[in-house]
Amino acid sequence: MSSPSATALVIGGGVIGRACSLALQRGGWRTTLVDPESAEMAPSWGNAGHIATEQVAPLASLATLRSAPRRWHGFGGPLDLRQPLRQAGWVARYLRACRPARFEAGRLALRGLLAESLPAWRRLAQALDAPGLLLEQGHWVCWESEASARQGQAAWRSADIGTARCAALPAAGLEALQARLAVPLAARLAFENTAQIADLPALAQRLGDAFAQAGGTLRRARVQALQRDGRRAHAVTDAGERLDADLILVCAGVRSRALMAGLGLAAPLIAERGYHLQWAEHDWPELPPVVFEDRSMIVTRFAGGLRAAGFVEYASLDAPPDPRKWARLRRHVAELGLPVRGEPVPWFGARPTLPDYLPALGRSARFDNLAYAFGHQHLGLTLAAISGELIAGLCAGGPVALPLAPFDLERFS
Repeated sequence: MSSPSATALVIGGGVIGRACSLALQRGGWRTTLVDPESAEMAPSWGNAGHIATEQVAPLASLATLRSAPRRWHGFGGPLDLRQPLRQAGWVARYLRACRPARFEAGRLALRGLLAESLPAWRRLAQALDAPGLLLEQGHWVCWESEASARQGQAAWRSADIGTARCAALPAAGLEALQARLAVPLAARLAFENTAQIADLPALAQRLGDAFAQAGGTLRRARVQALQRDGRRAHAVTDAGERLDADLILVCAGVRSRALMAGLGLAAPLIAERGYHLQWAEHDWPELPPVVFEDRSMIVTRFAGGLRAAGFVEYASLDAPPDPRKWARLRRHVAELGLPVRGEPVPWFGARPTLPDYLPALGRSARFDNLAYAFGHQHLGLTLAAISGELIAGLCAGGPVALPLAPFDLERFS
């Protein structure tokens, strides 16, 4: 249980780090969030803005393995494995995680977490006094060929989509969508009980402002290492300064791997990178996010523009971006006839992904002051609010709403 003098140090200012920092500060910890100036490159702010309650099945599965060849980047798909020899260890762990028993355990664990994700976002949006940031209008999925439509619809209708629901897109929605496209659509599904963040920069600002107003401290620095001192950990910044706290929470995305390794803890994260293009000028109507499954691309209207996003690129964190990804997104947008004008702003970022596609959420049994919240893969934005609540409850020593044993980092020890 935190005392009025208990201190917390949160490493990482993506949406997970900011949500956890705010929850800890409001829970009675004197919290400092440590993050470098480059926080806008976190995948939190470059994703599709989708609150994906429907993505219950972990991507570590035999079904994903079977579909990998046709989704390969060289054949026009979204999947790319760069520097494969450097990723061999992660791939081996991923293959083990695809075994049916492990997949099923992961599915059940993720199902419970996702069931609480949207209610937690409602609470957080209200607490930020910004309910308009959360748009509960679902999302749409569509196909351009009859064959892929049959296969895709059957897959979604038989999948475990948790608390989400899907049905044929109503006629009014179809007319609004088809009128903006240069290609005919073969089929469309409308999902309910999913959501969208309307403005990701505004969300980042609101979280930061609420944290400051609650008394939290933001420190612009990069934590270069975590070091052991008996059963306690401390942080060392890039300037060589030592930072101590009663609680150290690691939310540093892909960089969490090296930080935890300094303490002798295995966190086998990979940089699973996504790309997007965003146009400030467009004539896209106020529609929910639209997934074009044949192109493995999602299109989202934000307050700041229209964003086309996609790709699953496994690479080293320091690998340069692949311009072919942006070129393909641009081609998809042109072929679809999306009503955009001018030059888009390109972006890429690294999702922090563990081999079993489950996050790491918990406290370390090997250290008295170490906790972690990272490895949320494609679901970082979706799970940010519930992760903050769970971490704050766990670190306060009280009961938590969900069992966290499936997300214990020791599963990789």
